Amino acid sequence: MIIKHYEDVEAVEIMKGVKKRVVIGEREGAPNFIMRIFDLEPEMSSPLHEHPWEHEIFVLKGQAVARNSEGVETPVGEGDTVFIPPGEEHCLTNRGEGTFRFMCLIPTGAEPT
Repeated sequence: MIIKHYEDVEAVEIMKGVKKRVVIGEREGAPNFIMRIFDLEPEMSSPLHEHPWEHEIFVLKGQAVARNSEGVETPVGEGDTVFIPPGEEHCLTNRGEGTFRFMCLIPTGAEPT
């Protein structure tokens, strides 16, 4: 068993205003899933993208909109969950005044090294 606080994992700025922590992954020996924590600063977005695997998101803090393949934006906030099926284009944009933080799960092997 491995127990650690997410803040003990270095946050890497992957683009302006967007930071990522890989809190559980292949380094910890996880055979099936990778858990990541993202922080988006106000008005910042994750890139609009799609991938061949499903994607689960849990909102930890803040307010944002989740955009789908049709361009529909749905508000999401603390405590909300989002399921994104394989192949669906998506992104999250922080619409709040503070940091928007979310956890997401992807399959092992899907995280670039």
